[in-house]
Amino acid sequence: MTAFNVVRFRVRPGNEEAFIEAHRRMRPMLKGFINGSLIRTGDQTFCMVGEWRNFPSIVKARPQMVSMLDEVRGMLEDLGADLGVTDPVSGESVLKFGPPKTAAKKSAAKRGAKKGGAKRTGGKKTAKRKVGKSGAKKSASRRR
Repeated sequence: MTAFNVVRFRVRPGNEEAFIEAHRRMRPMLKGFINGSLIRTGDQTFCMVGEWRNFPSIVKARPQMVSMLDEVRGMLEDLGADLGVTDPVSGESVLKFGPPKTAAKKSAAKRGAKKGGAKRTGGKKTAKRKVGKSGAKKSASRRR
């Protein structure tokens, strides 16, 4: 089952761009790691969210994650409340959700129209018409 780790940070004033750049350079080779995002949550606050294949992958990667943290530790402020410089949590996903299917279809149709790609109409996929050298319009269509 998919799992996530989330870590909250507060960066020392003036270190925000260096902190972002350090994460940009990181290319974690962690078994089971799918992807991650660094999110700016305030002027000096950030949150890192990592997606993993399963929870045991997170557990096995913790020593490597600590060494990655060591690369930016000097840029971080103590969060207080006996947390230290990070506030980490992790666990298995219990629910995955998104927009209703009708909203997702409408959104996909809008994206397709904006890209200027072929449109689907009544079971047919039709391409935009092109004007050839003779000035006659050419039409391309095909059935699925």
